[in-house]
Amino acid sequence: MHHPGPPRFLSTGETTQLAPRDPDPTASYEWRVADAPPDSEATVGDESVTEFTPDAPGRYRLGLDAPDGDHLLTVRAFAASYEGVDVAGGSGTAIRDRDADHAAIDYGAERAHEGVGKPRVRLDATVEEAAGGEPSGSGAVGGESAEVVVRATPTPNPESALDASDLAVAFVVDDRDVERAVAEGRRDPRDAARTTDDGRALRVPTDAVPDRLRVHGVAVAREPGREQRVSVADAVAVERAGQGALPDADEANDPDPTAATGADGPAFETVRLNQPPEWTADATVYEVYVRTFADADEGEAFAAIEDRIPEIAALGVDTLWLTPVLQHDGKPHGYNIVDFFDVAEDLGDRDDYEALVEAAHDNGMRVLFDFVANHTARDHEWFRDAYRNPESPYRDRFEWQESGEPGTYFDWELIANLNHANLDVRRFLLDVIDEWAPLVDGFRCDMAWAVPDSFWRELRDRVKAKDREFLLMDETIPYIPGFHEGMFDVHFDATLYFQLRQVGRGAEPAASVLDAIDQRAEIGFPDHAGFLQYIENHDETRYRVECGDAAAAAAGAATFTLPGVPMVYAGQEIGQRGRRDAIAWDHAREPVRERYERLIATREDHPALGADGDLERVGYHVASGDLDERPIVASGDVHPDDVVAFRRRDDAESLIVVLNFAPEPASVAVDADHADRDLVTGDSCVVVDGEGTERISVDEVAVVRERE
Repeated sequence: MHHPGPPRFLSTGETTQLAPRDPDPTASYEWRVADAPPDSEATVGDESVTEFTPDAPGRYRLGLDAPDGDHLLTVRAFAASYEGVDVAGGSGTAIRDRDADHAAIDYGAERAHEGVGKPRVRLDATVEEAAGGEPSGSGAVGGESAEVVVRATPTPNPESALDASDLAVAFVVDDRDVERAVAEGRRDPRDAARTTDDGRALRVPTDAVPDRLRVHGVAVAREPGREQRVSVADAVAVERAGQGALPDADEANDPDPTAATGADGPAFETVRLNQPPEWTADATVYEVYVRTFADADEGEAFAAIEDRIPEIAALGVDTLWLTPVLQHDGKPHGYNIVDFFDVAEDLGDRDDYEALVEAAHDNGMRVLFDFVANHTARDHEWFRDAYRNPESPYRDRFEWQESGEPGTYFDWELIANLNHANLDVRRFLLDVIDEWAPLVDGFRCDMAWAVPDSFWRELRDRVKAKDREFLLMDETIPYIPGFHEGMFDVHFDATLYFQLRQVGRGAEPAASVLDAIDQRAEIGFPDHAGFLQYIENHDETRYRVECGDAAAAAAGAATFTLPGVPMVYAGQEIGQRGRRDAIAWDHAREPVRERYERLIATREDHPALGADGDLERVGYHVASGDLDERPIVASGDVHPDDVVAFRRRDDAESLIVVLNFAPEPASVAVDADHADRDLVTGDSCVVVDGEGTERISVDEVAVVRERE
């Protein structure tokens, strides 16, 4: 199906790329503006892949004439008041535009909030009796007399003075499902839908529901004296169970073919389309830089990594991220790819790679494939031909500068940016997805900020159609909230990374890591978005080299006790100092490994520490390890700014976490009634000072239960 995908929610003046899906490069595709607000003069271009910029608030319908018929795409445009707020200062958007002021990524870029940021929204769906009976869950309800009910829960921005009741909600029924319903002879679900009086729910009779009905929605906030601000969109699907694979298997979330059909009518299944895979809530990622991890001979790296799999699994991690494994130009990082359909000869052959993946699976680990969609190596056969010959059939598959050199970023000399407006490029990359996705459990998407949103939306629908639990993780630095809208599940948290480095250097207080977590909601990420938490990777110096062992221990503990998906870069768990050197397995620092084993086990045993546990601030007072010293008047090797305490809570338990970045133990009095046993070490960690005050004695981290 060539339909261009889900509806778009844009600000006036904001440009989106339009592209037919699953394209045939030899076919003809034509765009038009089929409907627009009365005062709009917006147009679309003549190319198969084009752009659209709404110029007036309201609803647009864009038509695509494709070989499989005519398709309509809804665009809801809102009056612009804050373009760039969520991506200011070193953002992906600025980098895409090659802003001269952003020649390098600024991990700690301050976002220039203009007033208050975006609200947030969550959509949930049920199937209920039309007369207002009890929700049915996924079962059958009264034949075709039931209704699909999509409820929105809008949340004001944390910095806003508005209440949830002050927010509006806008729903859009997916155009693809309208098209299918009409083709099946059903009522148009958009015409059959009605919004409840409070504007918080959309009700659609089930006789207007085709095999799948998707509904998208945003929250809209209007601060006094300001124009409206719009959330990242959320989306839900209601699917008729027991239907098997749907005709357009390239789209998202096919129903479970084993689901039962109810006796009184069709059974339904509801899916939250932007919810990260369930397994990511307690996942721990382990990154392997494949070419030096095992210090293997030519062609034996895959086998050598496979030999290490049991040892990696024994650490307690459950997700393996392998840096690029495809044929490359000889640079050790592997991101300059010359053959997207074969593995690199210096690592092994295809059988070796598949054996490695199978070994990981056998040891209870999922595998992430490092997917490069922005560029090829300049040694790629397309580029070699296009660079020599301006008339080459491959010329239009790349971006070009006026100088005659290919488009690139950061003066990278060995790559050439692909032209994603070219149908041959899109077809090629979709074929690459189909080649590797069936073998693995997710993609880590390189330079996600440099690839058009329309491509990522199509990738998501394509892989989620076959496996809802397939993970999509973006490298977008700093992160961008909009990338959680029908694109990615888990996002690199370079903001937390940078703040942990600042704390380790002594440039910022330890409590600032909590500000980094709060920023996620402040710039508009929904609560269900996932974040990858790390202190080092193959692009960065080792944390202990820059900040010392004590701070490294606390920073590593932070990634396992703050809400997110923790990552360990290979060698981090044994005290490795070299960034891309062969891992010094024979010189492993066993106390460091044991510390990581305890952290991983503690997080696994206590879900309150996981991605779904609440984070709350608590009051605390810091002194050094000298119990005669009064709180706050710390001296010597411990300073109050070296320490932070916070609460992690879920329905089962409440925990107090204390992190100490100082080189000496700290004594911390916390404003909470807590137990005396550290859950990480199993030892008592409470001491009493001369005034009778209980304090938690902490080296790098202590986790204690809070008493009710």
